[in-house]
Formats: sequence, structure tokens, C-alpha cells
Amino acid sequence: MPEPILHVTGLAKHYPLTSGVLFKRTTGAVKAVDGVDFTLAPGETLGIVGESGCGKSTLAKMLVNLEKPTAGTIRYKGEDITRLSGKALKAVRRNIQMVFQDPYTSLNPRMTVGDIIGEPYDIHPEAAPKSDRRHRVQELLDVVGLNPEHINRYPHQFSGGQRQRIGIARALALRPEIIVADEPVSALDVSVQAQVINLLHRLQSDFHLSYLFIAHDLSVVRHISDRIAVMYLGRIVETGSDTEIYDHPTHPYTQALLSAVPVPDPDAREHRERIILTGDVPSPTNIPSGCRFRTRCWKAQQRCAHEDPTLAIPASLRHTAGPAAHASACHFAEEKQVVPEPDWDSGT
Repeated sequence: MPEPILHVTGLAKHYPLTSGVLFKRTTGAVKAVDGVDFTLAPGETLGIVGESGCGKSTLAKMLVNLEKPTAGTIRYKGEDITRLSGKALKAVRRNIQMVFQDPYTSLNPRMTVGDIIGEPYDIHPEAAPKSDRRHRVQELLDVVGLNPEHINRYPHQFSGGQRQRIGIARALALRPEIIVADEPVSALDVSVQAQVINLLHRLQSDFHLSYLFIAHDLSVVRHISDRIAVMYLGRIVETGSDTEIYDHPTHPYTQALLSAVPVPDPDAREHRERIILTGDVPSPTNIPSGCRFRTRCWKAQQRCAHEDPTLAIPASLRHTAGPAAHASACHFAEEKQVVPEPDWDSGT
């Protein structure tokens, strides 16, 4: 394995809860992200999946410094960027860019497409001379599959899929090494999703990019990711390659998620076990003791209430050399095959 370009350790983001009008006092905290560890290698795509509210978007915002971590480190090429400020932080930001979830609100409606894509050059003027900026913007429009002649149009003159391509072009403007994609296709039609995913695939190869790809659609994540991390209530509960997670899941939460993936084949659907979780996701202000999934888990025992499982290869699976031997935060992890690989349209 090459040296990681990004190394995240113990990352946490807690939002304090206060009460009172004149004399505010802290009464607790919303633990949006609560101790996350992962690495990202050059040219790799790490997919982050989980239910809404599990902390995926908060994690993304911390990586691009839109949110300051409560604890932990984010090391980019060995340097902890959480401690940087001023020019040093600005230099790092050139290399870590973000594609936002909603293409309708992430683009300024009062700016032309040329101004939107060219704005990074105003913030980082050393990246491109003024005389060459219009040409570079038109090149970026062409790269993402849009007409360069539409440089003077406004966002409302484009469809949702085209607007997301504009957002991708803006993220590429400074030639970053890492792109954090926060559910970039969730607001798009299914047919358009495939086009955007295939575009991201091509751009990764052409620009030598590393992706942190966040989504709640498990089929999308498998199609683009080399490794996958499953999040639940602010923590990663299972991580491994796409084959390990999708074909050999060991954590009960991952197994439940995969069992909910729609299967187009009626025969396969009949022979698949559907796992129905009971109860609601606990509040991040009142996280259960021990294993935070135990209140919804059918395997929960006395040990789960008192002992917080670590994210490691389970002892029961360490003797196996197969894909089931990957990191899982469960005391009673075991392999369970729950869903076949989805069939994706290979069109562009």
C-alpha cells in the first residue's frame, strides 16, 4: 500500500447544548462525529455510507475546514491541517476541494457559470494568470461534458445534472489532489446519476484524484469505491474493500443496510433474508452505553451494554484468510451474505 495522502485519527465534532437566556450554561452536546479513524491512499476512492444523521456530512465539512474539529487530527501528507491557519491553511485548501450535495443551492444564482468556475482563481490568483482564466474555464466546461459556449449563462438555465457538472468543474479548477464528494448524486434522477458517476470515474483517472465519496445509496457507493466505511451514530462500525463489505458483511448494521437494497431479480429477491430493524436511531445527545447499535441489534447481549467494541478484525474471524476477515466493531461479528452485486449501466 502506498503512503496515505490523508490520515484521520480520533476525529470528533461535538456541538454544545446550552440553556438559559442571560446566563447560558452547557447542558450536554450533540456528538455528530465521535472518534473516526481512516486513511485515504493516492488515487483511491473511499466510500462513506450510513443513515441520514450519522455524521457523514459533518465529517466532510471538517475535512475541507468548513467545520473545526472538537478533537482529533487530519493529516494531509503527514501535516496536521487542523492546526494550520492563514497562508498555510489556504495552500492546503487548494489541494482538498468539495462537491456539494445540492446542485440547486450550491451555485450562486446571481453569478454566471464562468464566474462560478473561475472564482477559485480569484481566491488563488497564483493558480492562473488573468489573461488565461476564460480559456481555462471553457476547458473545464468541456472536460465535464458541457458546452464551453455556455460560459455566460446562469445556473437556472441548466438542469440538475448539468449544475452538478458545474460544481465538479469548480472543484477541479485548482487541480486538487483530493475531492470530498458529499452525496453528489442524491438530488439527481437515476439515469443522470449514472452519467455523473461515470464522469467522476473518468476524471479520477485523467486528473489522478483521490475521492472521499459520501452517499446513502449503497449501489452507487459500490460502483465507484475501492474501500468502504460504514458509519452509525458518529462512528465507523465496519470498513473493508467493496467485495468484503458487500459480499461478506460482518456487522449487523451493515447486514441490515444491505438487505434493504432493491433487487430487480424476482428469484433472488425471494431467496434473500430481509432484516427489519426495530426502534429508532438513538439521539446523538444521548448515545447508548457500550455498543451504540445495541438498542436496535438482534444479537445484543449483556456484554454489549457495558463494553464498547473496537473497530478491528473480530477474533472469531482472524483465523480465516478470506474476505470476511476485515475490521468490524461488533462483539459477535459473523459473515452473512445478503445481496447480489447490482447491475450498473455503463453509459457515459
